[in-house]
Amino acid sequence: MSFLNSILNNSKKFEFPFDHWEYKNALTDEAIEEIIKADIPDVSKHNLSYDGTRAIDGGAAEFREGIASGGEAIKFRCFVNKDNARNFPHLVKFINELQSKETYETISKMINRDLSNSFVRLEVICDRKGFWLKPHCDIKEKLMSGLIFVNNANESEDLGTDFYNDKLEKVKTVPYKNNYGYFFTSGPGTWHGMEKKTIVKERRCIQVNYVTFETDWKVNS
Repeated sequence: MSFLNSILNNSKKFEFPFDHWEYKNALTDEAIEEIIKADIPDVSKHNLSYDGTRAIDGGAAEFREGIASGGEAIKFRCFVNKDNARNFPHLVKFINELQSKETYETISKMINRDLSNSFVRLEVICDRKGFWLKPHCDIKEKLMSGLIFVNNANESEDLGTDFYNDKLEKVKTVPYKNNYGYFFTSGPGTWHGMEKKTIVKERRCIQVNYVTFETDWKVNS
């Protein structure tokens, strides 16, 4: 139970600029290796450029709300599901831990949200040169949002997620350290993104969510 152990023993709560938790060592070496080796398409080779959203093609709001047919974005995003689970056995173990009642009840108490009828969504991410993410608040369907960074390429720690105040002024950057993560619950004022920064090779991480819409990974009752 590496994730739960990390949350219980290696996490710290911060209240500025909004409530969030940072934690470390939640991923096994095997899970990290799967993230590093995941085949994520390079958008620059498909006549697309980053537009400040994870949807890449500028639209696909439907996709962000959990409708799988939501535009071109799906071609450039790697969500772990039953179809590709065989490629990510250790990340599936990680998902299984997130599905466990002990884990989601622990998170529920921390963020004060009921996760008992939610689904786990996990995305493997590889951001490359030119990536940026404009300040935004997550959709209400995301009950818990967060990333776990995998800095295997000796990238700058400044490549972490930027947090903003209500004036959209950057006030904090969660450091891009290997096997280091954060989470919070969506709501007004939870402004976050990533300024345009220099990515030398790539910025690998996983996005970890508990969501209200259906995925292949419902939490255990």
